[in-house]
Amino acid sequence: MRNMNKKTIFSILFTMIILCMTTVVAFATGDAAEEALPKFYATFWAMVPPLVAIALALITKEVYSSLFIGIVLGGFLSANWNPVGALDNVLNEGLIAAVSGTAGIFVFLVILGAMVALINKAGGSAAFGRWAETHIKSRVGAMFATFILGVLIFIDDYFNCLTVGSVMRPVTDSHKISRAKLAFLIDATAAPVCMIAPVSSWAAAVSEFTEGTGFSGIELFVRAIPYNFYSLLTFVFIITLILMKFDFGPMKLHELNAMTKGDLFTSGQDDIEAAEVEDANPKGRVIDLILPVLVLVVISILGLLYVGGFFAGDDFVTAFGNTDATVGLPWGAIVALIVTIIYLIARRVITFKEAMAAIPKGFNAMVPAILILTFATALKNMTGLLGAADFVAYLMDSAAAGLANFLPAIIFLVACVLAFSTGTSWGTFGILIPIVTAIFDPTSELLIIGVSACLAGAVCGDHCSPISDTTIMSSAGGQCNHINHVSTQLPYAITVALISFVVYLLAAFVQNAYILLPIGIILTIGTLFVIKQVTKDKQ
Repeated sequence: MRNMNKKTIFSILFTMIILCMTTVVAFATGDAAEEALPKFYATFWAMVPPLVAIALALITKEVYSSLFIGIVLGGFLSANWNPVGALDNVLNEGLIAAVSGTAGIFVFLVILGAMVALINKAGGSAAFGRWAETHIKSRVGAMFATFILGVLIFIDDYFNCLTVGSVMRPVTDSHKISRAKLAFLIDATAAPVCMIAPVSSWAAAVSEFTEGTGFSGIELFVRAIPYNFYSLLTFVFIITLILMKFDFGPMKLHELNAMTKGDLFTSGQDDIEAAEVEDANPKGRVIDLILPVLVLVVISILGLLYVGGFFAGDDFVTAFGNTDATVGLPWGAIVALIVTIIYLIARRVITFKEAMAAIPKGFNAMVPAILILTFATALKNMTGLLGAADFVAYLMDSAAAGLANFLPAIIFLVACVLAFSTGTSWGTFGILIPIVTAIFDPTSELLIIGVSACLAGAVCGDHCSPISDTTIMSSAGGQCNHINHVSTQLPYAITVALISFVVYLLAAFVQNAYILLPIGIILTIGTLFVIKQVTKDKQ
């Protein structure tokens, strides 16, 4: 019945699109009638395509068609319902631009997939799993180890998601931790830790938008860290949830199935399980996993610095400010891949033929993530054509006029909605930081709080959105069905978001992070205690 409902809904939507196309063909007046800007530019309609795609993905549990429908809708709106213009926008401004703009990340994904296949074939993952069985004795220990590794890898969120997933998946599997919980732990440490780490690709991106504030980019970023309540309280939430040994919402079912039935997936596991079947070398050792990962970390950092100009004479901070992760990460990954192949062949745990076979295996494993990332990026491009940034700027200017005392909380909400709708945290703070810095007095503490609220809201919306690249990478890293990851993470992210919103309401009046942060911590722990009491008797 469930499959029939999906097919019915998809058929109805597809028919509506065909009818819509037929209608606009009948009334299209040709290229001469096209305007320089679409009639829906910088209006609420700019947010409709991503909202439709997200709603369909959550309802139908089918992400590809949902994203494509959102792209097509955005194409028609941006072309004023002209079918020829819509097709041009979908192909050129949407899909082709998405592929060209994210080609570096595609390369990085394929190389990471190839390295995982190499390490699995060499027996490194199996050896690490055997080691973990003797050193990590409990589910709590396995979850804490995943959390700590996620916090330690703070250079880049893509790198964090895939590396933590590859290393910890054998450990969490052995302790019957569901893939949905693994994906949550990966996602909940990836973006938040990057957003509070001064040496990260995120800090570099934020620095680009802070000119004219009276602070250097890194200085403003560092001063904003204590007020980044969503990122900091997410860590408190994870630690408390692990120690209290309970779950709520859809995650509870996934964890119950994992613990009682050994079912790590609950649903959507067929393709993932087939992709993971490997004949591992029994001679593999833990060093066969640790060394490639360490090489990858070191070379990726050097790659980011090289692309940023560090070796051309720029200082460390400037190099990180100028780097491009879509170039630096593939640069480091391909060097790490070559070193890993040479090392494993020299160790005689794999042959050259097996090493070469790992490359297409890595590509195959990452195809779902690449497809979702392509469609999600194309959808973001459609919102750009429709002037979503200008629409949000107008809303912020309107809010600033009459709601000055509530601006930090409003900025947080706007950033959440924008990041959720567009699926991009970088795009969100890229749009909002110039607006926020123009609203507040450069000498005011409210400027720091406002920037922090913007960054926190961007991470929050990024966590909640099915079309976020970090969410997609977390699903890939945890080898979890993407919609399962989104639906199980959503209640957790919303809980922390509501607590953060309350703290930002207080921030306009208190303006002291060392008072506000303890309040947020108490609210987070107290909220989880209440939820546990309310849900403990429910099956």
